[in-house]
Amino acid sequence: MKQNITLSVDKEILRKSKIIAAKKDMSVSKMLGDILKELADREDKYLAAQKKAIKNLESGFNLGGKKTWSREELYER
Repeated sequence: MKQNITLSVDKEILRKSKIIAAKKDMSVSKMLGDILKELADREDKYLAAQKKAIKNLESGFNLGGKKTWSREELYER
């Protein structure tokens, strides 16, 4: 479902936006909608990656292998 919004932008920005949209053969409204969708999608992906990273940090990492030395062996001189 689409929702109308009202924006206040500088006249020069609007002029440039209209030119860019015309070059892409789309309306300013469609162009801004696409930009906002991309921004929202990027934020969703970032939050999902952040959640995954926190989960990995909390559970720890399996680095494989076993310790084949003792503390004393490491500190022998």
